[in-house]
Amino acid sequence: MKLKTYTAESYTEALNKVKRELGDEVVIVSSKEIKRKTLTSPGLYEIVVAVEDNKTIKKQPKKEQMDDVLLKLSNAAKEIGSFTPKQTKSEKDKINNLKPVGFDEIKELKEKVEQIADTLKYLQANVWDFTNKNSLEIPPEFSEIYALAKASGMNTKHLNEIMQLTIKYMPLRMRKNRNAIKRYFHTLLKKMVPIRLEREINPPHKKILMFVGPTGVGKTTTIAKLAARYAYKLNSRHKVGIITLDTYRIGAVEQLMTYAKMMRLPIETVVDPNDFEEALNTLRHNDYILIDTVGSSQHDKEKIEKLSRFLKVNTFAEININLVLSAVSKYEDLLDIYKNFSLLPIDTLVFTKLDETRTYGNIFSLLLDTKKPVSYFSIGQEVPDDLMQANSEYLLKGILEKELS
Repeated sequence: MKLKTYTAESYTEALNKVKRELGDEVVIVSSKEIKRKTLTSPGLYEIVVAVEDNKTIKKQPKKEQMDDVLLKLSNAAKEIGSFTPKQTKSEKDKINNLKPVGFDEIKELKEKVEQIADTLKYLQANVWDFTNKNSLEIPPEFSEIYALAKASGMNTKHLNEIMQLTIKYMPLRMRKNRNAIKRYFHTLLKKMVPIRLEREINPPHKKILMFVGPTGVGKTTTIAKLAARYAYKLNSRHKVGIITLDTYRIGAVEQLMTYAKMMRLPIETVVDPNDFEEALNTLRHNDYILIDTVGSSQHDKEKIEKLSRFLKVNTFAEININLVLSAVSKYEDLLDIYKNFSLLPIDTLVFTKLDETRTYGNIFSLLLDTKKPVSYFSIGQEVPDDLMQANSEYLLKGILEKELS
């Protein structure tokens, strides 16, 4: 594949040149205004496209083409991200089948130790209640579930309120069974998690999604995963276009362009809000348009206000704002980020790095506080597989199934 450059006095003329020579099925790598039009001189626009080398290419069936693109995308993601070798199933089976001498005795001893540890968890969960006059009095049968939720990073105020409701309304006959208590608490928490279900759009409807958030939370990788999901993994293949406003980080632009080339998706780079409307119109034939933005501190109000200026342009569809947050951030920081980015009309939340922690109480508390729905969880670095629709079951596993130490 090689790059070819076309120039003309306007973007439309340059695009027409591309179409005349190469047709409609072409990958636009970049487009920019080189010289602005004045009263005395014409403007100059440049479009760079990717062109296949002049080789005889054997056509693959559509399914094989899709698999090939996703395989290349996955391999590229592994090169970009870090790779952690995983133990194979056969290796695990070999280890599991190696029973040492006295295995049954060791197993019995382990069960007794676990029973003792369980008792200590109960005692540990209630220690602070005897020293803090303002703390919630926890009945012994609720102490383990309380300790699990607290260790998950859930805000204490939220936990105490939920625990009070549980103790007040839970039938007495259920309190004698620890599993029944956990199921009851699980059902109560599940009803409190707002989820934005994924719904595929049908032409002529369009969807424009802008992703905002702090630096380093993984917006660019998340956009690549979503682009692959919409273009290749849903029930229908959708046309997807990408716009990047993050021109501050050259690496991020190059990374997103690499993904776009592999998936054969058009991508536009925009620096100024005045060019944003034109970029949207260029991609308006797509079903989904995904917009990457520059990451910034939640306290950098100037950058957040600049993003709000992009939202004032005329568009053919509503721009949905997705706030991308890291699951490894503590609850207080998540709330601070949300409040400062609320200068923008946030529609949904997306959480990344769920593979880097197993305590999701901070996420639960933020959803409870903000009443904003969560749409996707990013659970790893691999593109496009490590992205899933958000669901309450996955979230509650990190709250109620964590082992206490």
